[in-house]
Amino acid sequence: MMRPTRPLKRRLAPACATFAGLALFLGLSGVATAQSAPDVSPAAPWQACLNGATPSTQNVPGVDISGLDTIPADRDILDTNPAYDEVVLDFDDDLSNDEILAFTRAQNLSAELNSPFSDDENVFVARVEEGAVPYVKDCLRATAPDGWLESIEENIEYRAYFVPDDPLYQFQWNFEQVGAEEAWKVSTGRDVVVAVIDTGVTVADDARRGIKVGKDLQGVATVPGYDFVDKTDFVYDGHGHGTHVAGTIAQATNNGYGVAGLAFESKIMPLRVLNSRGFGSVADIADAVRFAADNGAQVINMSLGGPLPSLVLKRAVDYAHKKGVTVVAAAGNGGKRSPSYPAAYDHAFAVAATQFDQRTTFYSQWGTYVDIAAPGGNTRIDQNGDGRPDGIMQETHPAGQTNKHEFALYMGTSMASPHVAAAAALVIATGVTHPDKVQEVLQKAANTSMRDKYKSEEEYRERYGAGLLQADKAVVQSTTDQGTTRYGGALLLVLLTAFGLRRRDMMGRLPDHLPLVATSAAVVAGGLFFVPLLVPAGGTLGFVANVIGRPLAEANVLVSGLGAHQNPLLASFLIPLVAYAFLGGHRVGRALAGGIALGMAGFSLTEAFQLTSDVSWIPGMNILDRVWLAANGLLSLAIGFFGLKRD
Repeated sequence: MMRPTRPLKRRLAPACATFAGLALFLGLSGVATAQSAPDVSPAAPWQACLNGATPSTQNVPGVDISGLDTIPADRDILDTNPAYDEVVLDFDDDLSNDEILAFTRAQNLSAELNSPFSDDENVFVARVEEGAVPYVKDCLRATAPDGWLESIEENIEYRAYFVPDDPLYQFQWNFEQVGAEEAWKVSTGRDVVVAVIDTGVTVADDARRGIKVGKDLQGVATVPGYDFVDKTDFVYDGHGHGTHVAGTIAQATNNGYGVAGLAFESKIMPLRVLNSRGFGSVADIADAVRFAADNGAQVINMSLGGPLPSLVLKRAVDYAHKKGVTVVAAAGNGGKRSPSYPAAYDHAFAVAATQFDQRTTFYSQWGTYVDIAAPGGNTRIDQNGDGRPDGIMQETHPAGQTNKHEFALYMGTSMASPHVAAAAALVIATGVTHPDKVQEVLQKAANTSMRDKYKSEEEYRERYGAGLLQADKAVVQSTTDQGTTRYGGALLLVLLTAFGLRRRDMMGRLPDHLPLVATSAAVVAGGLFFVPLLVPAGGTLGFVANVIGRPLAEANVLVSGLGAHQNPLLASFLIPLVAYAFLGGHRVGRALAGGIALGMAGFSLTEAFQLTSDVSWIPGMNILDRVWLAANGLLSLAIGFFGLKRD
């Protein structure tokens, strides 16, 4: 985007040019911004900037929650700091910090980068007097040089979507509802990185601060995260919500203690964006989404949200999707037909909540944005008759007591969302990594048995989306669909090649080597895809079975992990060339190399059609990926055809 050439001062409205500074040195309260306390810009000059006109938007009122022991789940609270407001300024990425700060200082705004990870995107925040944001938005839109401001909005807060209950030990009925035990026979989510954007996750001890990891989280694989509330690399959970969510995804399993996690061999990336009361700013959440996408996360779980959209957060979700990340979000706990954000964004996978009898719960929000349903629990009832509330049970710690741990029953769409995030990890570990395909697999496998309970398909879809999550069917479907499609594609190319050579070789050597060509082509294209269905997932044996079940083009999983995206060099004509270089000196070797070439062609061409994985290093996740795969598939086919024709 080109920068404007006219001087900045000529663009400023006359009223705005008379701004005077106001230094109110305030401490942090509720919303995480910069570590130092910047000045608060007064409202009067911004109001004067509009010359008495009414602003085009309304202010989000601040609510003091400091005196509330519990915060009503059905009350929309988007600003927990009535002392001042914050405005999020998303500047053009090409602008320098000096240009931005010079502009904001001229406007009497003490702006700072939201976090160390906001620099590339030029996302700044500034404090203004309570109620001033609508005036600031309209005034800056009028005074900023053309193209400088991509968006400007109030830094509203989202909250965790949960309702806690007493800590109790009980069976995890929720895992039975989604078919966990059968799913674990195929996939355990090994190596897939799941970012938990929440109140944090307690994954490391800090004796000085009284922070201790729970016994049932010890040994859970993690990757480095970040605390966007305190702006530090050390992440902890001062609330308990995020740790509970992470437990549903990857709680230590088969350790003789406590409970299980649905994708227990996945890796957790802890990202703290919500404070100890469960609230956090959209600027921090957006930064965390980008951090996750830039640092290897393949799934993002956001068990949080609010009723108002944020353009900054929407762009972050779109950015993560473009980088091949499956973004999962809770549908909301308002118990009404109303969208919740970020769940309602196009590239977020919105999850409603069910209870023991598979009905959606009283609190679960609904609407056309809902994509799928999963267990969220209901601690007000005991439908399974075990004398205990039907909540979702995981190990966590009481709010504010980071050195204590308990097995607590929670309910909420916050608890439903990590079931889908974990199921996404299970699917990704089978080789389907493209976020659209991951969502498609999970939705196609969903249980639609509750459809008859509703008068219309529309009403059902608004409550359940595609249906109730079935992780077992999803992993079997993703494994068999990939394998059979690639086998079919490779064998079809073998037959077409044999037909093309029939005039020359109908009575010659090709029929003798046709079984070798066909077998090698099928194995190269689809691997021994059925082996993971026969060998229980988990551990070394399960890993070996999964690797054997992969096509040759996905051999990078040996180094990069089972959830790795497609390496473009392995899905290319280079593999057939290398095969002919080493095997082309003998007729049998040429037959084997021909099978490898046709197998690579079968893989690449079928993958160009179904595109189950993002191709690394290639921009975007659609057209260019398909062009690469199709071109290399055709080149591999030509190499195989002419290589076999040599005989």
